[in-house]
Amino acid sequence: MKEETKITLQTETGEPVDFFVLEETRINGKNYLLVTDEEDEKADGECYILKDTSGDREEEAVYQFVEDEQEVEAVFEIFTQLLDDADVELQK
Repeated sequence: MKEETKITLQTETGEPVDFFVLEETRINGKNYLLVTDEEDEKADGECYILKDTSGDREEEAVYQFVEDEQEVEAVFEIFTQLLDDADVELQK
């Protein structure tokens, strides 16, 4: 069983929000994360795609939600293929 990685993002108001990483990949030099808001992998949760927008010189990654619909579709397809053998069901 894969160990869950938890990341904490801050909202615009500074409130912490926890997400759990299901998968990560690198496309065209950018890192992407598929995260969920549900810690229990058997429970239904919302999934989000995050993109690392930090610069090369930044010490910590800066992730933002991917909002461009074409980018979401393309990255979602890759994550679907990566998780094909995993016990995770992705739905739009």
